[in-house]
Amino acid sequence: MSYTLTEIANHIGATIQGDKNCLIESIATLANAKSGQITFLANIKYRQQLKDTQASAVIISENCLVDCPTNALVMDNPYIGYALLAQLLDTTPKTANNIHPSAQIDSTAVLAENVSIGANAVIESGVELSEGVAIGAGCFIGKDVKIAEKTSLWANVSVYHQVEIGKNCLIQANTVIGSDGFGYANHQGAWVKIPQLGSVIIGNNVEIGASTTIDRGALDDTIIKDNVILDNQIQIAHNVVIGEGTAMAACSVIAGSTTVGNNCTIAGLVGINGHINITDNCIFTGFAMVTKNVTESGVYSSGLPAQPNKDWQKSNARIRKLATTNKKIKALEQELLALKNTMPDAQES
Repeated sequence: MSYTLTEIANHIGATIQGDKNCLIESIATLANAKSGQITFLANIKYRQQLKDTQASAVIISENCLVDCPTNALVMDNPYIGYALLAQLLDTTPKTANNIHPSAQIDSTAVLAENVSIGANAVIESGVELSEGVAIGAGCFIGKDVKIAEKTSLWANVSVYHQVEIGKNCLIQANTVIGSDGFGYANHQGAWVKIPQLGSVIIGNNVEIGASTTIDRGALDDTIIKDNVILDNQIQIAHNVVIGEGTAMAACSVIAGSTTVGNNCTIAGLVGINGHINITDNCIFTGFAMVTKNVTESGVYSSGLPAQPNKDWQKSNARIRKLATTNKKIKALEQELLALKNTMPDAQES
């Protein structure tokens, strides 16, 4: 399907510079776009590619328009324009269509209108699937699970018993929601399992990446609030609460009973300790280790960038000597102070 620039501009909220009837069939990068394709410039470091682009049109901001050699769709935030256009041109198929004959659906499950269930999915007793829910092939939906309108699960998602998922959510393949939290008591060297009696409550418009795990609560529920986005291969432990609009990148982890505020950004490979509270509007850069309460909004970092091994070895050797060096500095400070006390007053001299 192709669209004119007028149709695209109306969809993304841009103004047109050039041929309003130019036809666009697909989207590509600045460097690789050809005739019939549209591209975008959102990062200024790629501005040098703009003059050579072969695209039929570029989504661009006003301050870069002077360098644009082709039709332009002008808007303040070209990256948002790209996102909206990608939605328009999206060819991703539905996670399921209709109800496959091989799906195993308990007779007590309640299915609303337009529910789709893929091949070999299992829907257990007491499940409630609201209108437009789509369950991908091979999914397991445990007892008494409730899934609200227009939520989609890709293949092989496992949702344990009594979990609740809001509307307009998207859950990618192989994710596990409601598995047991890591709860054990030690008795004379033996680990005694603590059954996890809470559940997982997921709000509306939440997206969860592939192979992410969200544990159920020990007593209270694990809660993921509205508009949260979670990347692939994330671990959310029992009784964690994640506030509205928070985003979390791949391979990061949150330990049990921690509360993360609203509109936080957690980069990849961040580790967040258990039983702490993080306030709203915090940003944690990659490899950060969060070990205590964060009470002020801001940007936090602790991971060290990679460096040549020889430089790292030297730095590490200096770090090991810090305690000794500190003692020497304190001793020198005491000697200097004693020396000053023995000197005559400057005015007397």
